[in-house]
Amino acid sequence: MKRDQVAVSHHVYLALTKDGSYYCGYAVDTDARIAVHNAGRGSKILRGKRPVMLAYTRVFASKSAALRYESSLKRRSHAHKRTLSVRWLARMRSRL
Repeated sequence: MKRDQVAVSHHVYLALTKDGSYYCGYAVDTDARIAVHNAGRGSKILRGKRPVMLAYTRVFASKSAALRYESSLKRRSHAHKRTLSVRWLARMRSRL
């Protein structure tokens, strides 16, 4: 990495919609991306399912690794995504 470059982390996230479905995506800043979704400027598929909340995130060192994981997570079942979400949210709550 060059001296003037800032280290960037790459995130794969699950957003939980008001109807209980999960949306999987990639972002550098998950909080900002969730805000964009909730403002109606994100993915078109989420516009009728707002508000959404961050339900899971995983950090990767490289964009390519994150995009590979995103692709595999999108193919997983709703039950698998729910399990990831429940475990992640429990960990986040225990840190408070």
